[in-house]
Amino acid sequence: MLVGGKGTRLRPLTISAPKPMLPVAGVPVTEHQIARAREAGVTRIVLGTSYRAEVFSDYFGNGEQFGVDLKYVVEQVPLGTGGAIRNVASALESGPDDPVIVFNGDVLTGLDLAGLVQAWRDANADVALYLTRVDDPRAFGLVPTDADGNVTAFLEKPQTPEEIVTDQINAGCYVFRRSLIDQIPADRPVSVERETFPQLLSEGAKVIGYVDDGYWLDLGTPLAFVQGSKDLVRGIAPSPAVPGQTGEALFLDSAEVAHDAAVTGGSVIGRGARVAAGAKVTGAVVFDDAEIGEDAVVTDSVIGRGAVVGARTSLHGVVVGDGAVIGADNELLDGVRVFPRTLLADDSIRFSSDQS
Repeated sequence: MLVGGKGTRLRPLTISAPKPMLPVAGVPVTEHQIARAREAGVTRIVLGTSYRAEVFSDYFGNGEQFGVDLKYVVEQVPLGTGGAIRNVASALESGPDDPVIVFNGDVLTGLDLAGLVQAWRDANADVALYLTRVDDPRAFGLVPTDADGNVTAFLEKPQTPEEIVTDQINAGCYVFRRSLIDQIPADRPVSVERETFPQLLSEGAKVIGYVDDGYWLDLGTPLAFVQGSKDLVRGIAPSPAVPGQTGEALFLDSAEVAHDAAVTGGSVIGRGARVAAGAKVTGAVVFDDAEIGEDAVVTDSVIGRGAVVGARTSLHGVVVGDGAVIGADNELLDGVRVFPRTLLADDSIRFSSDQS
């Protein structure tokens, strides 16, 4: 699992924790991925870490309580996607022709992982790529395939209609023949999308695409992060790691919610967090120990650990960093980000991000 990214697009949440360790539906993204892998029969996982590497080992330890054997390899300098895969080669124990499954650390998916590995075996492939279809592929790498499922090209982020030759995109999970990982250049940055995969095609390697039309979401932006959490809570995205029953809301241990507060839309209320009387929390992620004041309205937003939202304040599409305090009677809308430990006075602000 490649979990070394800084998560710049998710700042300020990622100031204190790597993106794959941010809680989605109550537990870190990586825990959901580990649970799905274990469910598919994977018992040994190597985490390729970099930014705040200690956060992973502190939380997961040797993996025993999560049902897997976990190993860690730290990327000392940025090596790109291909370089990060090569960097963990020394920790792999599989034989040269065995499959190695590679996950990107910021993807939430309902992929049939066992089906992907079986497709790799059935085709006697060198690499199998998990592909999904999207309505607008311009922000992604396109992966066209022929009638037999063989990948024919890798097209990075097309911009013109003529360049959009397929709606199939690289969805961030691969099965490699073990020996190919050793062939990736070591100790320098390598892009698996722009260098490794195109080179394999040019050398005649058998690279197949496995199209799975189930749930898929890149969690790289605040809106997507909130959406992924909502989908997990409501059972739309599958994960055996969700700590409770799926439904309209998830209340973690010691969360306090007033009897006349309304918490709906797949919201999560974290451990020790408090939602006061009359508050309305809809489709929001409220981290541990945060406070939502009386009659506050919080919609499609992320409220960081220990943050405070004052009475009658309204937030929509907002990210509030850890420990920030937003006073009473404020209104923040559509993309505003409040950095950790910021203090906004009562009735001091009314704006959206395009006005700031």
